[in-house]
Amino acid sequence: MLPENLPNDVESLKAILLEQARLLGEKDSQLAQWQSKYTFILEQWRLAQQKQFGKSSETSPGQGELFDEMAAESDVIDTETETQTVSYTRSKPKRQPLPKDLPRETVVLDIAESDKVCSCCQGALHCIGEDRSEKLDFIPAQLKVIETVRPKYACRECEKTGTQNAIKQAAVPPSIIPKGIATPSLLSQIITGKFQYSLPLYRQETL
Repeated sequence: MLPENLPNDVESLKAILLEQARLLGEKDSQLAQWQSKYTFILEQWRLAQQKQFGKSSETSPGQGELFDEMAAESDVIDTETETQTVSYTRSKPKRQPLPKDLPRETVVLDIAESDKVCSCCQGALHCIGEDRSEKLDFIPAQLKVIETVRPKYACRECEKTGTQNAIKQAAVPPSIIPKGIATPSLLSQIITGKFQYSLPLYRQETL
């Protein structure tokens, strides 16, 4: 509206000013709605980009199954103790041995010489067998199996007399995962690859 077209009376001028204020208010409201819609669409686009190209796309339904077999078998393997009392015969479930083509290192854990004496009759104990367990150790660029041997000792005199015969054996060495086959070096390699180098577990299984 040009200045020369404006009315001269006050009431008409007030009406024009009120109409202009109303139109400006509607435009501000529409602008706020458009800004909100733009922000929402932009956020949805960013989430879609992250879902498609971000780290979350590296996950796999099977990546949590790397040591499921180890966890399942640990529920059925009995806890080994330092001293056992032989009163009956039973069969224990055994884990399948690790591949024979891997390099191996044998560690013998024996009891002290002072413990190789029968606490019942003070006779010398003789070796009646041994327990063997395997753990998978990680060395950069190679894998090897550490086999732990724990000889068992019993008293011949108590066996002859038929009294209760206690078996002595070295304690089981502590493990970072109870009854697991992974050593600290192998676990550190898996954690470093997953969280530092963003290498999913299902890819580490194929290395």
